[in-house]
Amino acid sequence: MPYSDRLMLWSCSCSRMWLFTLNALPYFLLLLGKRNVFALQDVTAELFGSAKYGKVAAFGDFNSDKQTDIFIIRDQSELVIFLADSTSPYFKPKVNISKDVFPKNAVITGVVPGDYDGDSQMDVLLTTQINPTETSVFVFWGNNHTLDTAGFLAMNITMKDQPLVMDFNGDMIPDVFGVTNPPKTEICYLSDRIQKCHEALTSSVTMRTPHSNAFIDLNNDFTADLFLTTEGDTFEIWLNKDGAFTKQEVVSKPAAKTIGQSSFVDFDGDGYQDHLLPACLDDACQQSIIYAAKRTSKEWVPVLADFKQRDTFWGFVPGTPSQPLVLHLGDYNLDGFPDALVILRNTSNSDQRAFLLENVICNVPDCAGVGRMFRIHWDQTDLGAIQKAVMATFFDIYEDGILDMIVLSQTEEKKDLMIHALKNNFEADAYFVKVMVLSGLCSNSCPEDVKPFGVNQPGPYVMYTTVDSNGYLKNASAGQLSQSAHFSLQLPYTVLGLGRSANFLDHLFVGIPRQPGETEMRKQEWTAIIPNSQLIVIPYPHNNPRSWSAKLYLTPSNSVLLTAIALIGVCVFILVIIGILHWKEKKADDREKRQEAHRFHFDAM
Repeated sequence: MPYSDRLMLWSCSCSRMWLFTLNALPYFLLLLGKRNVFALQDVTAELFGSAKYGKVAAFGDFNSDKQTDIFIIRDQSELVIFLADSTSPYFKPKVNISKDVFPKNAVITGVVPGDYDGDSQMDVLLTTQINPTETSVFVFWGNNHTLDTAGFLAMNITMKDQPLVMDFNGDMIPDVFGVTNPPKTEICYLSDRIQKCHEALTSSVTMRTPHSNAFIDLNNDFTADLFLTTEGDTFEIWLNKDGAFTKQEVVSKPAAKTIGQSSFVDFDGDGYQDHLLPACLDDACQQSIIYAAKRTSKEWVPVLADFKQRDTFWGFVPGTPSQPLVLHLGDYNLDGFPDALVILRNTSNSDQRAFLLENVICNVPDCAGVGRMFRIHWDQTDLGAIQKAVMATFFDIYEDGILDMIVLSQTEEKKDLMIHALKNNFEADAYFVKVMVLSGLCSNSCPEDVKPFGVNQPGPYVMYTTVDSNGYLKNASAGQLSQSAHFSLQLPYTVLGLGRSANFLDHLFVGIPRQPGETEMRKQEWTAIIPNSQLIVIPYPHNNPRSWSAKLYLTPSNSVLLTAIALIGVCVFILVIIGILHWKEKKADDREKRQEAHRFHFDAM
């Protein structure tokens, strides 16, 4: 066989070997013991230095540098914005709203960042209370990465509870939805910094306090619907039909003494949002449970009912209006199924700690209707070492796509909460895609040349479909900022785990709310998205999805180094083979030349 043909054959073989190396990388990691290794590292001092106190209230990119900042309430009456920085401590208190601007004895109960006037700069909505039945709303306007503390808007309505921030009319500017006092369900628009309120729904609704209303797509049409928690034994679902909310369904609550806050996630990875609900079966929360309800079923399925650790029984902390019973959700291990962080207390004493609930395959008959369940991680010493924990949530501290944890605990002085930051040192052959959808009010030519990253847009819906390493279809979905009240602590982006599949995402869909009378879905599709990347979607203009743009940022992971080592190894192997073939071919050529010379010598005689 000619040398060139043999070289071509070996090149093809080595190419196939390289493809095999890429596809087999997860199994190499498994042999190295790097699959599903989960450990936490306390990085509080590295992040906050000595300023590690206060109540974490919200997240958002305040200064538009594509790094998420943290909004913290201190002394119940002051807001401090910790901006992400590149030097330690990585979060520094830079912007604050002092208690002097609020009425005397007012307590800050909620913080909701967003672009309320449509200038593509982040504003901040604050809710305050002087008495438990009246909530006041203030909006501080953003101006070149600062807040105008003198020209803020004090809304001239009093609400019974904290509002839901949503995009009611589909103009991609957040609106304020809630029940005013006296009772009336209203929606308030704040565009042009002028308050305009009117009745929101076609029929009256009596909301539960504290509510867990949500602005989330419930019928998979990529348009956010309205979920309402009402007094009594029901929930109400108002579907968005052609940009108008229409009462569609009334769902009965499960039989429990205490009902917690509703949450919506794609719990079983079928592309539809499922309803999760923590509850207590008795008044003292001695018996706790978490229910799940699929959109296509009215049955409440228990996905966690066993809170026993050896001989110790744990349970939820009974909720209060200021601190309701809630699940904070996120995919800590990037397997494509959302997990949860909760606060549990020992039912026999006052021990109160944060625990991780891992989403695993159902192995008991009770959860067979869903196919998944929660399993409590009892052995997490780093998380369980935090005494008197009162709140725990997920947060991507280092913007690497892996969700870390922030835990708040009660201090001895009980003046302010202590902040604990735990880095998730999760090493596994798992991948992700991180998606942030902006308002799309401008693209490149924004007013005053601002960058439109700090907008915290509620309502967008994201879903992907791909093929896993076994050849099976895999999909997942998530809503962006579907809830805003009572310290929901949702992130301004979605992190979707892809599991052990290193394949490109076949399809990634993004949808935004529709305006009244608009019959076509505002939805766009992107194909062949690289895993371990962040996608920033700018839906500009809103009614022309084909013109929407997306900025892709790669996030290197530990697997990149291993892939590079494998690539270098394959290249060296190929070079060695080529060298050996070249040496053999040269020896054969020399032998043929000697034979030719010998034949010529005897022929000449």
